[in-house]
Amino acid sequence: MRGALFTLAALIATSAGAAPAPQAPQPASMALVVADQAPLRAAPRDSAQQQAQLGPGELLEVRGERLDYLQVYDHKRERGGFVRASQVRRTTLSAAEAPELLSVIRFLRETPGSEALGLGFTAAYIQAAPAEALRGADGSEAFDALGTMADRLAHRASFGATLPKPAQAALVAHLEVATGYGIKFSSYEREGRMQICYDGEAFRRVLAMDVSQPQQRARAALSLTRPECVDPNLKPLERAQVDQWRADVLERVDTGALPGYLRNRVQMRRASLWSTLAYERARQGHDASGAAQRALAELAGIAKGELTDVDQAAYNDAAMRTNASRWAASPLAAAAPARWPAIVTAPGQPGETCVMLVDAKHDADRPLARRCTYALVWPQSATLDREGNALALAVQPLDAWRELWVFRKRANGWSIDVLPPAASDPDVGYVEFAGWVPGGRQMLVAREARDGGKFKRDFQVLRLDTLTVERRAAEPKSLLAFQRWQDPQWKRMTVALR
Repeated sequence: MRGALFTLAALIATSAGAAPAPQAPQPASMALVVADQAPLRAAPRDSAQQQAQLGPGELLEVRGERLDYLQVYDHKRERGGFVRASQVRRTTLSAAEAPELLSVIRFLRETPGSEALGLGFTAAYIQAAPAEALRGADGSEAFDALGTMADRLAHRASFGATLPKPAQAALVAHLEVATGYGIKFSSYEREGRMQICYDGEAFRRVLAMDVSQPQQRARAALSLTRPECVDPNLKPLERAQVDQWRADVLERVDTGALPGYLRNRVQMRRASLWSTLAYERARQGHDASGAAQRALAELAGIAKGELTDVDQAAYNDAAMRTNASRWAASPLAAAAPARWPAIVTAPGQPGETCVMLVDAKHDADRPLARRCTYALVWPQSATLDREGNALALAVQPLDAWRELWVFRKRANGWSIDVLPPAASDPDVGYVEFAGWVPGGRQMLVAREARDGGKFKRDFQVLRLDTLTVERRAAEPKSLLAFQRWQDPQWKRMTVALR
């Protein structure tokens, strides 16, 4: 087989019971490179010309021994040479060696920076182990380790631009070793850098095996459903199909058999995904209440006392995403005679929704105020203040970004202002109505957003005439107005008080 003695793709197919592709008999003696930048020399001396630099995990055919060097042939480069015996580990790829190879894999799996070497040992194990072992618990463990190391290597590569140049060169060599074994990676541009993602073939194998353990299945599902590894160039319907597939993958995990921290991670991912599905279904005109309720239930099931430090950011993101779509879980109330100002909607241009403010004297043809948007409008969120001079409405332009429209009665008629979650490009966040202060001069709002990579949560008292912030606090109990006038429905439904 050109380029390598074997590829993981071919070995995985063989382990699944498929007929192996015809190939030449494997040599009796092989060697795995265990050192970084091991030189392949033209002769068995340190002064001999260097023909190539070998990366950890590369597999060589051993054809002889000279002094303290091994004479080897590199099938990937189609070149022979000599390499120091201390820089490689010899193996015959026999079934008798399989348990020892698996022990090495267990060690390397937990050793950051040794992913390429671990992938080489995993390839050797899959080649050496009998088919029945690969279909059993040991095979599931090997595929789990393979996926874990490939995933970690992709994560390292995503931040490789920040490393010193020697470290970057070593990282490129590690990626070349992985791709030489047939491991596939994808790359996407996100936030001004390249995001490298493992394609997840080994993790798909773990999910397909009945013998895989709950923790292995959880790790596989979490890797396969990474939001940063979804192609940002997908069209809306394609993205909805991918999101549904990701939700189906997470359903294959039994959270009841997981430790608390890992169960939290699965439930956070589920909450985020189901909130996105609620938004997508509502955009398509389908019933989204079930998806929104599922997102709320998954978020409510998270044990906050078992959140690790590294999971706190993901928990905040899951909460903001869930809250952004939570109005989909509330039924739309039947329209009542509009004695007081109320909201009605109607289609505008293709894809548009037009929002009209009407009352007993002003119908949809002659509304008090009108504004059209391509965002998702939640009419059930409309809330009028006691004086009848202001109304708040939730509008969701993106699956994880919800704004607040504020209708205000002015001397010359009604105006509509848009309050965003943060003064930045849309990322993850929401702003929502939290209550009216009697007198018609103040409104309570809650804001959460990830702005510039930093999470911020704010409870604010706004002046209605200017919509400027009078007072703010990180907790609502720190504001007297929130203690006295927060809206009961908001308090019952919001995720901001988690």
